[in-house]
Formats: sequence, C-alpha cells, structure tokens
Amino acid sequence: MASMKEQTVVITGASSGIGEELAVALAARGARVVLAARDEVALHRVRERCERAGGRALVVPTDVGEPEACRLLVARALEVFGGIDALVNNAGVTMRGFFEEVTDLSLFERLMRVNYLGSVYCTHHALPHLKARRGLLVAVSSLTGKCGVPGRSGYAATKHAMQGFFDSLRIELRGSGVDVLVVCPGFVATPIRARALGPDGTVGHGDIFEVKGKRIMDAATCAALILRAMERRERELLMIPVPRVMLALRALLPGVVDRIASRMMEPKQR
Repeated sequence: MASMKEQTVVITGASSGIGEELAVALAARGARVVLAARDEVALHRVRERCERAGGRALVVPTDVGEPEACRLLVARALEVFGGIDALVNNAGVTMRGFFEEVTDLSLFERLMRVNYLGSVYCTHHALPHLKARRGLLVAVSSLTGKCGVPGRSGYAATKHAMQGFFDSLRIELRGSGVDVLVVCPGFVATPIRARALGPDGTVGHGDIFEVKGKRIMDAATCAALILRAMERRERELLMIPVPRVMLALRALLPGVVDRIASRMMEPKQR
C-alpha cells in the first residue's frame, strides 16, 4: 500500500469531514475511491473533487445501518473496479447530553447501528475480497474509544465496541495478509457535531460542551495523518500525545484520569 495508485478504497461516511478529505487525498495519489454515505448529492460533490484531484470515484448511496445496503456497496465496488484493496469504516453519528437527561433510549440503538454495526456489516462483506488482495481494514474510532467522556456515553460505548471488535479481528487475521488500522482522532472540525443526537433523540443539538485547552484539528490534516498510517500499514493511530499519557496514567491512577476528563469537558455557559 506504499503507493495508492490504482488501489481501490471503499470509504463510508465519505460525504463530508474526514471521509471527504481522505477520499480526495487518496484520489490525488491515483487511487480509485468508492464513496459511500446517505447524502447522494453531497457524494457527487465529493466525486467531482476526487476526479479533479486525479483519481477515479464511484458514488454508492449507502445507509451502513442496513446490512443489505452494506452488501450492495461491496458488490458495486467489485462490479466497477474488480476488487477491494482497503475498506475505511468512517461513517458515524454522535450524541450530546448526560445520560440522566435522556428521554428517548432508542438513540443508543441508532448510535450502535451506525457506528459499530455499520463497521461490522461492511467488514463482513468486504473481508473475503480484502484477503484476496492482502488488503487493509481501517476503523475510524475516537479517543472516546479509549476513555469515557461525560455527555457522550452512547457515542463512547460504540467506539469502545469498535475498538474491541477490530483489535480482536486483527489477531484473527494474523497470517492472512490483511492488516487492521484503528484510528483515534482527537477534536476534529467536522459537521458531525452539528448533527448530534440530543437526549430526546432529535438531530441538530450541536456541541453543549466546551473543551478546556483543546486544539481542534482540521479535517484535511486529520486525513493526511490517516493516509500516512495507511501507507505504513500501522496498527493504531493516536493523533495527539495526551491520550498516551492518560492511558498510561489510568492503569495506576484511574480516579485521576476521570477527574481530568471531567474538567476538560465543561458545559457551555448559556
């Protein structure tokens, strides 16, 4: 995967944010990208960007929360490009609100179906074809997949599930030629926050928290780091140094890490 030229890469959640920027970066390396998301209009806009960057792009409108849609996504990629070299499980939705404020418990199922099960469905259908090309599986998780965060309990649960699934799958795939990369971004400027589910299950609650001392990364920088990790076939990508310190500290002083996380995330003044 050192050269992305003529590699076929399927990307879910490709209509905006990290997925969009990663698709364009891959296209600029000569990759053939399969763009999957629910918003077909946005996908065609991304396709045009990819083609201007020098790559080929295929639009496949997909709801990853539906197993049959994930099967059809893989089938369409095979039909047009003949194989799959990498699958990037990037589709995701988030939430905002404390658990005790939740009035619609179905939001937890919605989060799990998109963030976790969507990755499982796509991976299941793509895996035989990835094995045929000794390809790469990429899971775009989050720092919340490593540590709990107040106000995002459902989202953190889905990312913990992703982490466990792909860590286990990596071991199962030893010797198969397929590598597994789990990406844990920090705070990235993407539209996902504006589409967050609130305690009542409705969309568009924005960010009810401000993060003390945070540095928000732009999506293009995040995508460039992911692309480099893909080319190197790394097993995990933590984009900022703080998580490594916190994870090491948690083993010795878990209560301290809880307090740090709580102080970092504070409700915005209204």
